[in-house]
Order: sequence, then C-alpha cells, then structure tokens
Amino acid sequence: MEAGADFQDPDGIGALDDLVDADAGTDDLGGTDREPGRDPEPHGSERVMSKLWHVTLCVSGAEAPLKEVRRGLEQLAHDHPFLLTSRYANDHAEIRYWEEARDLHDAAAVALRLWGEHRSSARLPPWKIVGLEVIDRETYHQRIAEGYGPPPAAPVGVHPF
Repeated sequence: MEAGADFQDPDGIGALDDLVDADAGTDDLGGTDREPGRDPEPHGSERVMSKLWHVTLCVSGAEAPLKEVRRGLEQLAHDHPFLLTSRYANDHAEIRYWEEARDLHDAAAVALRLWGEHRSSARLPPWKIVGLEVIDRETYHQRIAEGYGPPPAAPVGVHPF
C-alpha cells in the first residue's frame, strides 16, 4: 500500500517517526509536522491533505497459545505494512503503527476495523478491542520530548511483553 497522491511527507520519514531520540526532543531527521490544509488541484478544485497519526490499538480476550498469537501478529504485520511494533501475551496484545488519514476520525475508523478485518486472514485470536489511542505527530513528538510518551519501540516487529 502506497501513500496517497495528496500525502505530504517532504522529509521522507513516514513510518520512521517512531525512531526518535527521546533525549533530543525531535525526530532525528529534523522532521516537522504539517498542518492539514488545502492543496489546489490542476483544475481549480481543492482536496484535503492527509497527515500521519500514531495509533495504539489494544486487544484482549481468552488465553491463546503464545505461538499462535505471535504467528497471527506477524501475519498482520505482513498484511498491514505500516505496522511498527506489536507486543503480546497469551491474553492481550498492543499494536502500534502510523496511519495516513485526513483527520482523527478517519484514522480511528481504520484502526477500529483493523483487528476484525484481518482476524480471519491472519488467524488472529477472537479478542476484542479494549483500547485505542490516536494522536497526531506533533503530540507524539511532544510526549517523547517530555519523557512520557509511549515506551520506546523495540526493533520493528512482534515482541512479547
């Protein structure tokens, strides 16, 4: 899946936003947040520009074998290429990734469908969504700079808690 034609990422950092230096307070590549706006199209109409949203999705349910949970999350990461990191136990998991969307409502809607839409194809446990956080890049970087953001991402991939 590629970024839409209206996606503005001049720094070329995209999903690398999760790889920040917490001590520095900004992303390593000098990225800046872009405010949503309007970009005129060639024929005078306007389109809404997309921006990046950091999503944390938490799911929970009946215990499942760890090997099956890991395999399902690895398949989800393959199916959803913007998945950054997943942490899991036998009865819950946390998935973190960047989503491109025009606003928070669209990013949250995609996140709320993610588990259910991939449950069969990735053979994920029949868990329910128990938590969702969607924040913009500016808020994400502010939290990291202030030292209270999400735990630093383990190397990209699927990891036990």
